[in-house]
Amino acid sequence: MVISDPIADMLTRIRNAIMARHESLTIPGSTIKKSIAEILQQEGYISRTDWTAPSAGNPQGSIDIRLKWDGKDSVIDGLKRISKPGRRIYVGHGDLPKVRNGLGIAILSTSSGVMTEKSARNAGIGGEVLCEIW
Repeated sequence: MVISDPIADMLTRIRNAIMARHESLTIPGSTIKKSIAEILQQEGYISRTDWTAPSAGNPQGSIDIRLKWDGKDSVIDGLKRISKPGRRIYVGHGDLPKVRNGLGIAILSTSSGVMTEKSARNAGIGGEVLCEIW
């Protein structure tokens, strides 16, 4: 199966796992998805992420994500893909988005790596807005 937008696939798998009330999920691995999962863990949206290295049976590796729950509700209220393969969205450091008036985060791909909009604002750099999480 060929996935044309692996980041959108990752966000959809997380969204589906939340709707099905699963505690964890496994997604195919890649460097950018690993970076996004690490940011979600650092920001407190997921409780744990584990990276399984590529092997003969699994050439791209996998990422195990343990979702974080607050009672019966997920800590993640919403996920939205912003920049898509057909329409890339780039912003300068002066135009970095604020998600839900600071209650959410935007994840950017910058020249210094994948980071949140808060980190990019502090570093004074812009980049491609990958997604928003709140």
